[in-house]
Amino acid sequence: MEIIRNYIATLDSKKRLTLRKTDIKYYEVKKYDNGCIVLEPRKLEPISSVSLETLQMLDNSAANYKRGIVSEAINLDDLD
Repeated sequence: MEIIRNYIATLDSKKRLTLRKTDIKYYEVKKYDNGCIVLEPRKLEPISSVSLETLQMLDNSAANYKRGIVSEAINLDDLD
């Protein structure tokens, strides 16, 4: 990979970091225990790209949850 821009960024008084001259609006931020922070560009999909069937399924699932129609809890302790 080639470095195309290199600068030092600082946090402002509200602890925000500003990225200069970027054409990407959304980033996934990963902070590691060694202090490294990785920003990966993300593209959010417009709601129009989600199918009508999927949206209806989400609405039905939310309605069922509100009515208490849910499955039993899943024990995830064995997945460690």
